[in-house]
Amino acid sequence: MQDYPPGSPSAENKPHRSLFERLTALISPEPENRAELLELLHDAQERNLLDADAMSMIEGVFQMSDLSVRDIMIPRSQMDVVDIARPIEEWMPMVLETAHSRFPAVDGDRDKVVGILLAKDLLRYYASDSFDLRGMLRPAVYIPESKRLNVLLRDFRSNRNHIAIVVDEYGGVAGLITIEDVLEQIVGDIEDEYDFDEEEDNILEVNEANAGLRWRVKALTELEQFNDALGTTLSSEDVDTIGGLVANHLGRMPRKGEIFEIDQLRFEVLRADARQLHVLLVEKIPERSFGESE
Repeated sequence: MQDYPPGSPSAENKPHRSLFERLTALISPEPENRAELLELLHDAQERNLLDADAMSMIEGVFQMSDLSVRDIMIPRSQMDVVDIARPIEEWMPMVLETAHSRFPAVDGDRDKVVGILLAKDLLRYYASDSFDLRGMLRPAVYIPESKRLNVLLRDFRSNRNHIAIVVDEYGGVAGLITIEDVLEQIVGDIEDEYDFDEEEDNILEVNEANAGLRWRVKALTELEQFNDALGTTLSSEDVDTIGGLVANHLGRMPRKGEIFEIDQLRFEVLRADARQLHVLLVEKIPERSFGESE
């Protein structure tokens, strides 16, 4: 450590440290690995130098550097795509229902992605007599499954891109990933204008034509509130929320698009990331009449 003569500018500008702080600096080694660094940060949080949200984001950054695209991508089978080989009227209801801003456009086959369709470009379909769908498509960006998330985020930012098609080692489409999927690993679930966030909106009825009565349910909804709203009797000694019950039932974290049944209820995972389940679609399964074939 450099010593400065008394009265020198360097000595005057040097921040004053107590004897205890100087002794601590001499005997306390600096962190040599990530685990030790996280331990120091947790200690800082306990001393209120970091709040819980900041600590959570720091941990998310560390975790993101260990994850690759295959860990959080939306699998090929669960991709919401538009098939430009079919009439627009056939897939327009899906566009309206899912409310995504971007869709992979395929030409008859999910492995044949020909571009990215921006939902806002479909407004011209209603405003123009000559609508060229293929001409509206934006180029698709392809990335390998092994790409690290921190590298992908940097690429998303530098290229101002929001969505990428994931391909496997043989060049086939394995899934897709968005910049929102990556950012959620740091900041948690990002809610948009289609999310509901009021306490009284934990459970929303979704009454669609020819689909029966269904409910859109936040995963953090208490089991008691869920049972009161749906007239069910689900219970668990280990968890308090419907999301916890679902995860316990499956024995793992559910993935977006999964459909499964629990006690005469059909569940579909609407929103989930690698760390947490967020929104479920729930429907009661009609009881079969006696003698009805299974």
